[in-house]
Amino acid sequence: MDVRADQAGAGAGHGISFNEAFRVWLRVACLSFGGPAGQIAVMHRILVEEKKWISEGRFLHALNYCMLLPGPEAQQLATYVGWLMHRTAGGLMAGGLFILPGIIAIMGLSYIYAAFGNVSFVEALFFGLKAAVLAIVVEAVVRVGKRALKNRIMIALAAAAFVAIFFFAVPFPIIIIAAGLIGYAGARSGRPEFAPAGHAHGGGAAIDSMLGEAVPDHVRPNTARAIRVGALWLALWLVPVIALLMALGQANVFSQIALFFSKMALVTFGGAYAVLAYVAQQAVEHYHWLKPHEMLDGLGMAETTPGPLIMVLQFVGFMAAYRDPSGLSPMLAATLGGLLATWVTFMPCFLWIFVGAPYIERLRGNAGLAGALSAITAAVVGVILNLSIWFALHILFRETVPVHAFPLNFDMPVLRSVDVPALVLAIAAATAIFRFKLGMLTVLAGSCAAGVALRMAGMI
Repeated sequence: MDVRADQAGAGAGHGISFNEAFRVWLRVACLSFGGPAGQIAVMHRILVEEKKWISEGRFLHALNYCMLLPGPEAQQLATYVGWLMHRTAGGLMAGGLFILPGIIAIMGLSYIYAAFGNVSFVEALFFGLKAAVLAIVVEAVVRVGKRALKNRIMIALAAAAFVAIFFFAVPFPIIIIAAGLIGYAGARSGRPEFAPAGHAHGGGAAIDSMLGEAVPDHVRPNTARAIRVGALWLALWLVPVIALLMALGQANVFSQIALFFSKMALVTFGGAYAVLAYVAQQAVEHYHWLKPHEMLDGLGMAETTPGPLIMVLQFVGFMAAYRDPSGLSPMLAATLGGLLATWVTFMPCFLWIFVGAPYIERLRGNAGLAGALSAITAAVVGVILNLSIWFALHILFRETVPVHAFPLNFDMPVLRSVDVPALVLAIAAATAIFRFKLGMLTVLAGSCAAGVALRMAGMI
């Protein structure tokens, strides 16, 4: 990968300067509230509708590829589009800016939480946040579902994915592979349900005008270049992990953070919501780094700040090292733990894009691939529904009972343990979002204020 060559070619022939792109990507990053659904909507509005830098068809093709990848699809989509526009330098700029505000904000909130998390006022704020987060996650199910579930087969795929992951704990990679195979076979057989929807190509889109019929070198697949790029990003990702293991051993918390989030980068598919379901289970039940309510507090932080929802992983790494500082001061250890989690989470995202995007661009218009991606998108809706119910169980009920009766494997709520104030706040937040169409920040602020009011009234 020759970044200098990329920079030399950046902006040539399409009238979008690197500085102009920087300002737009910074704007996208600062407006990227509301989880992946909201972030994708912001990018679509700015890049496709307002700036007309990329066509609808190419945008959705890139989005479907990013949803297929492990990790946060919104950040990967920004990296993909930045790479299309300004090569490697553009991808680094777009993907890096997308996460920078979240890194700064989550780190600051983590300091406050670690120092004052047991103070009643802060607890009340996060109590209110949890109820709003539940409503926001439910809204994400609805929004993504409307986009992805266009016919009965797609609805059935989403339902099957939900049942498999929630009731039978089927690993998500198996669900993704099965959905992809079904979609591929359906599209190859000519079933109209698996055909991609028609999209306006927006003939004035700058990227399509730039590419034209002659595909630039950086978009054209090249095996030798793919090997060089892959080796570089693998080294950036894995060398720190190996160094920690050799220096500290597997039992050290920093080694555990590096290994856990590196593993997560490989096995978690379906975007941020699917990632969080996996992380919550492992961090809470296996490593005991966090309690369930602390995971939800961290999600509340990520929802209130710009950047990808997956930035909650920085909070998980922060709290893990804060509670096991390995001889360092707790805050220093926590800072390093949070940054380490962020590093090993996002390095693979650049790897997947810079190595895979040229090959995916060549496959645009391939009916079998389009059918596979459509089916996978439908299955992801079932995974998001699974996460929303997992959160609901831990927000609205103080107790759950694990059910392990082969082949069933899920948590059942204890109905008498329902948390009435949390239920009321969640219903109010959902009403504000669905009935009155209030903005996300308004709902979050109102829920925080309600949480404080309930604390002052002695109700929580």
